[in-house]
Amino acid sequence: MTVTRAWELKQGLIDFILDAEGATAIALEKFAARRGRRDSADRKYRYLLIDSFAIEGKVGEKSPLDLFLETEDNLGHLSTGDRQLLQAWNHSFTGLFEVLQILPDGFEVKNWLTAKQYRLEPNPESDRAQCDRLQPGEMIAARIAPLGEDRWMLFGSFIPKGKLGKPKLAVAIGDFKEHYPHQLYADAPELLQEAWDSVAQYHREFVEYFGGDRVTLPGYQLDRKIAELTELVMHKKLAKSGVDGTKSIEQLAADSGVDRQSLIEETAKESGTSSQEVSELLEKQAENKTILPKVELPDALKKAEAVTALSHPRWGHHFLADYAKFEHLLEFPQEDSELAAKLVRRYLETPEITVEIWQRLAQDYPKALENLLATVLERPNFSLEADLDGLMQEFDKPLAPELPGTASIPFHLHQLFESALAEVKKNKSKRKSKGKKKPVKGFG
Repeated sequence: MTVTRAWELKQGLIDFILDAEGATAIALEKFAARRGRRDSADRKYRYLLIDSFAIEGKVGEKSPLDLFLETEDNLGHLSTGDRQLLQAWNHSFTGLFEVLQILPDGFEVKNWLTAKQYRLEPNPESDRAQCDRLQPGEMIAARIAPLGEDRWMLFGSFIPKGKLGKPKLAVAIGDFKEHYPHQLYADAPELLQEAWDSVAQYHREFVEYFGGDRVTLPGYQLDRKIAELTELVMHKKLAKSGVDGTKSIEQLAADSGVDRQSLIEETAKESGTSSQEVSELLEKQAENKTILPKVELPDALKKAEAVTALSHPRWGHHFLADYAKFEHLLEFPQEDSELAAKLVRRYLETPEITVEIWQRLAQDYPKALENLLATVLERPNFSLEADLDGLMQEFDKPLAPELPGTASIPFHLHQLFESALAEVKKNKSKRKSKGKKKPVKGFG
C-alpha cells in the first residue's frame, strides 16, 4: 500500500465525518466536549482530536471508521487492499515518540510509553520543512497508523516537543497521561492489562491489611501504614515472580557471585527446565517487567488530624482529610449548612475526587445527599438517580475509571522518573550551595 493511497483513504474518512449529520455529528460533538478540557485550542490539537474520534469514537455501537468502511464498500469504492488497510487502522494510536534516526523515506521512532519502535513515514500533507528539521533525540506527539509490513505513517499532523532532558521528559509523559489517558499503553495491551491487574491486586491487599476498603487514621500514622502496605505488595509481587524484577540478569548473577551463564544453568537445574527456556524467560521478564509506584500522602495530609483512605479495585485510592466530616454533615445537615455547601463545591471542583467518591456517598446517604445537592445547586427537583451522572459530566468527571496512580508502570519509565527526580534534587542542591544567584528558568 502506498502512502499516497493511504492518505486518500484517510482524507475520505475525515470528510465522511465532517460532512455527516445526525448521529455522527452528535457523537463528534459529545466526544469533543469530553476531550475538550484536555486539548489545546491549537489547530494541530483539534485535528488530532478529530483523528482520535475517527478511531476511538462511537456512533451507536460502531466507530466512524467502521461506518466509513461499510459505506465505501457498499458503493464499490474499495479494493481488497483498501479494506485490509482500513481494518488495520483500528490499531492506530497516539504516542509520545523519540526520533531515533532519520531514514530516506521517514524516521525510526520509539514510543516512550512502551519502548516499542516503529518505522514511520510522513503523509503527503506533512509539513516537509518541519519534517526536515527533525533530528535524532527530538520528541514528537503524534497519532500513527499501520501501512502494512512493519510500515507506519503519520495519521495527521505531529506536535514537535524538541529535545527533552530527563526532568522535562518525565513532565511530558505526565502531561500525556493527563491528556490521553486511554492511549497510555495503546500499543502494548499486555502492559495495560498488567497495570489494571496491579490496581485490583493493590485493592485486595488494602482490604486484607486494613480489614476493609476504607480506614481513617491520623495523617502521619496513615502515611506510615500506606508505606508498609506498598512494601508488602512489592515483596509479594517479587516473590511470586521468583526473580528480583528490578534487576537485570547480570545484576542477579553478580548478587549470586556467579557469571551470567552459571546463573541460567543453575536456575534451569533447580526448575527442571532447559537453559534456553530459562534465558528466554529472564530476558522476557526484563523486557516486560513493571514496578509499583511509591504511594505516599501529600505533606499537607501527613500533618492532618485525621485522613480517610478509600480503595477501589478500578478507581484506585483516595486520601481525604474531610471525608469523615462530609459524612457527619450528611447525617446532621442542620449542624453547619455553610460548611456542607463548601464541601459540595470542593468535591465537585477537585479533579482528583472522582465519581467513585460521589457514588459511595450516594449509596450510604442517598436522601441526605440528594437534598443537599438540591439546596446547594439550587435545583429543587434534583434526583440522584436521574441527575448524578450528568452533574459529574458538568464538572468534567469521567464516568468510567481511568488508570489510577496505584497502577504499576513499565520499568523503563520507573527508571526515567527516578533519574529525573535525582537530577532535579541535584540541581536544587547546587543552586542552594551557590547562594542567591540570578533566577534559573525552566523545570525545577
